Amino acid sequence: MTENEQRLLTRVATEARNTRPWGWTSLPAPVDEATVTRAEATLGFRLPPLLAALYTRIGDGGFGPEYGLLPLFDNPPAGEPAAVTQYLARRASADKDPDWPWPEGVLPISHRGCAMYACVDCRSPQATVLLYEPNADEADHAWYVDAPTLAGWLRSWLDDTGWYADRVDAPEPTPWPDFRIRTTAPAS
Repeated sequence: MTENEQRLLTRVATEARNTRPWGWTSLPAPVDEATVTRAEATLGFRLPPLLAALYTRIGDGGFGPEYGLLPLFDNPPAGEPAAVTQYLARRASADKDPDWPWPEGVLPISHRGCAMYACVDCRSPQATVLLYEPNADEADHAWYVDAPTLAGWLRSWLDDTGWYADRVDAPEPTPWPDFRIRTTAPAS
């Protein structure tokens, strides 16, 4: 990880110790590297280094925007399914409903309320954070770029500058242009 990411982790850790999202009574202990390895094996892809560091250095969920980061495997106090569970269920559901495909490698990491989730594109080099907004009329209108990078997403939470902030000048998320590319099976 870069020096900037190390400083960012320090800021996130301080905020995580001092605030508690809805439904969490305390900050869960961090997971060990073996848990991250097990999550990656179950998912079939690697977690971005910064995301893995959030889980191994700060806590197994319970901090971050809105309802906080989901835990990797264990259910949080609020009863929300964990990130790995969410991903596997959404991929399986997409197999049953092809009109609402779930992109491979897009891991839900935080519940935003009203069935919306912040998700990390684990296949993008910069770990783009996507907003899944299923209240749209069709899947093509349900995916937005929440932040170009996971680091930027965390900074916008810490600085209260994200689209969800109660600010008039907060930027609106833009549609994710890769949705159909990432969910359409190649022609045989």
